[in-house]
Amino acid sequence: MAKSAEVKLAVFGKAGVGKSALVVRFLTKRFIWEYDPTLESTYRHQANVDDEVVNMDILDTAGQEDTLQREGHVRWGDGFIVVYDITDRGSFEEVAPLKGLLEEVKKPKHVTLVLVGNKADLEHARQVSTEEGERLAAEMACAFYECSACTGEGAVSEAFYELCREVRRRRMVQGKARRRSSTTHVKQAINKMLTKISS
Repeated sequence: MAKSAEVKLAVFGKAGVGKSALVVRFLTKRFIWEYDPTLESTYRHQANVDDEVVNMDILDTAGQEDTLQREGHVRWGDGFIVVYDITDRGSFEEVAPLKGLLEEVKKPKHVTLVLVGNKADLEHARQVSTEEGERLAAEMACAFYECSACTGEGAVSEAFYELCREVRRRRMVQGKARRRSSTTHVKQAINKMLTKISS
């Protein structure tokens, strides 16, 4: 039997955007009304994504980490769910600088992420339009979901599954590139030896 895939996902975003609520909704299909916003937690979850068993380690960051802590979280993660609150424009404006940090720490690797606009149930208090979220996701070349951790509407699970798919795709591409480069090195070494022999 094939070994199941291991994926480390980190959930980032400004404090109060609903990161913990999203993670708990994904894991338990429930909504938590009260939790400690300064708590950072890691969860282990197994899911079937496209007929493959995937073991996920999900890091729910507190959103108030210092730079060193945050960089450690970025190094740890294979993929990132970046969350903003549709009723808080400030949380949306923090997304681009956060992506910059992810890219800086992960350099030269490509950053695999999914953008999530949370609190879609609070339409009456919306400050960030769906189109703005879609536009930002297009600029960042990533998938975009709008959902509500409170009601469960939208694609909460799909955001996590899509991130798993992206991480696996990226690994396959990097694996092929690595194989190609090692094959190239072998060919070059053989050509050098043949050149020496013939001269």
